[in-house]
Amino acid sequence: MSGDAPLPLDPMQLFACAGAPARVLVAVSGGPDSMALLHLAARWRDLGGPKVHAATVDHDLRPGSRAEAEQAALWAQALDIPHAILTWTGERPKTKLQERARAARYRLLEGFAREIGAEVLLTGHHADDQAETILFRLLRGSGVGGLAAMAQVSQRGGYRLVRPLLHHAKADLIAFCGSVGQAYVEDPSNRDPRFARTDLKRLLALLEPEGLGTDALLRLGRRAARAEEALRASLADWRRRLAPAVSETRFECEAALLRTAPMEILLRLLEAEISRLGDGAPRLDRLERLAAGVSAAIAGEGVFAGTLAGALVRVTRRGRLTVAPAPPRRAPPCAPPCQGAG
Repeated sequence: MSGDAPLPLDPMQLFACAGAPARVLVAVSGGPDSMALLHLAARWRDLGGPKVHAATVDHDLRPGSRAEAEQAALWAQALDIPHAILTWTGERPKTKLQERARAARYRLLEGFAREIGAEVLLTGHHADDQAETILFRLLRGSGVGGLAAMAQVSQRGGYRLVRPLLHHAKADLIAFCGSVGQAYVEDPSNRDPRFARTDLKRLLALLEPEGLGTDALLRLGRRAARAEEALRASLADWRRRLAPAVSETRFECEAALLRTAPMEILLRLLEAEISRLGDGAPRLDRLERLAAGVSAAIAGEGVFAGTLAGALVRVTRRGRLTVAPAPPRRAPPCAPPCQGAG
């Protein structure tokens, strides 16, 4: 059985990471993880905790999804928890279906959380999910931040996303559902060979005898999270030293001050500003190439200019490092009309 600790039956202990919100929204799929979470949230409420709401996102991607959402609503009703079904509408993407479905799920849940005034969104991610996420990112060459995987608590706009079950195994959650007589549904997409998660489960089973199973991956994730915390603190210290001029459309600092900065600090500084001023987070491999050019220009007191993810990064002749939105690309000149056309 994987996971860091047995599932605590004391809701006050389990939900301590969520703080003291007045109202929470529980994301419920109907699976054993979310049904265990819903039961425990109801206990939290009954012990003087927050008002609890639940919502199920129906992606409408397979037959039976609506019936499962309606069943989840009945289970929530049995616990005296208001429940809403949120449906993903519109044209379905032809590529990256799971990633885009996940983005749609959070968008719908976030909108409903705002609508009901929930300060916290609770999800049922557990230790097995965390291990699969770490393995997925390891296979794709992620940096330290990626290997730290899912945080138990993260701030997202006006609310907190909290994963209280992140340190507990799915087997524990299934056992808990059995102990309280709670039925649950099994999502067939978890066994669908088209999706990466199915391959990850098979790969995990093969790696377990070689010493790279769930527990080892969770240990790697904890160590990466510890390193990530230190790197964030170091980056904040470097930003104070740089005293940059920052506006909604520009970042500027003295480039020479970064001459002794570790490459990881330069990478993170550029990533933060490119994400803020450009079109979103850049790919790590492309960011590394751009940062190498910036570093070489700073070391040689030269100049540099490069664009990445919609941002323009420059080391100027005046020795300034600047990041700003990239100017729009010029449209190619129109070809002259053919002679005699018309």
